[in-house]
Amino acid sequence: MAAEYLSLAAAGLIATISILGQAANWFGGSDLTMSLLPFAGTVLLLTMAGSISLWAWLYCRQILLLRGPSRAAFGAFLMLLGALVYAGRPSYQQDLQHLRTLVGGVEQAGRDHIGHQVYAAYRRTDLLQMKKILERSTPVLQVIATAARQNGINAEILVGIGATESSFVARDSADGGRGLFQITATPKAAIAEVARQLKVKVPDPMETTQNIYLAAATFRQYLDQMKGDLFLGLLAYNIGPKNGGLQSIMAQYGARDFYTIQPYLQHLPRDYPIRVLSAALAFRLWQREGALPRYEEGENAKMIQALGIPGLDLESSLAP
Repeated sequence: MAAEYLSLAAAGLIATISILGQAANWFGGSDLTMSLLPFAGTVLLLTMAGSISLWAWLYCRQILLLRGPSRAAFGAFLMLLGALVYAGRPSYQQDLQHLRTLVGGVEQAGRDHIGHQVYAAYRRTDLLQMKKILERSTPVLQVIATAARQNGINAEILVGIGATESSFVARDSADGGRGLFQITATPKAAIAEVARQLKVKVPDPMETTQNIYLAAATFRQYLDQMKGDLFLGLLAYNIGPKNGGLQSIMAQYGARDFYTIQPYLQHLPRDYPIRVLSAALAFRLWQREGALPRYEEGENAKMIQALGIPGLDLESSLAP
């Protein structure tokens, strides 16, 4: 009986998310008659339909139990299986995203806005050049994965940082950046953490493995400083600690998040998180599809959006 009711509850939850997500898409807006009332009506109809469905199941359950004590549980499991198959479809992922936008309010709307900036950046990317960059990352991917795991960050985003910083060509830059991740003024706490992780006295930013670990630990430090905000963490990594870093800039302008600080920044730091996440998206596509499909061709846009952006999808931005 427990398996039966859990299966029914899970199937009902999937169906509810899909219906509410579609309603959020159909009736989006603030107009009372064209948006709010139709959406409220959908919720009411959904409640009524749920009650009718439960009554119908209880009726069918009696018939199933006459044929065997486990038939009802098996029938509920089949319903759950069908719901899970549906949940794996791109259309369901879009319904889920519509519902997240509705429930998340202004914050989720801002994330969606950033997401579309990332998709637009990927669309403008020279995919042949990006493929070469990602191919150059291959020899160090295992080190990146290990460094990301040890520092509790997303490995795809760490690849995106490397692609944006150096195109995975180790070099010294005019502004003092060194190596694959253009390490400059590393926070003391990050240096100490890398020294502990790699068991070295002083990490050398020109040694590839140590450069990668310094980048991972530095990004981790900035994420903690920005209370886990992915956009601000990336922005802080790019700006560095000079003149008080991002925290000082935000305090100066009274900004509280990435969306309110964006207008005050110059073009390069403002677009840095978009460029990193666009490269991370390209890496995810390259890993999972074996290619970098053109965003504007055929159904690629829907496929790419269903795949999600590292750090902006359902997975935690901090998860390795």
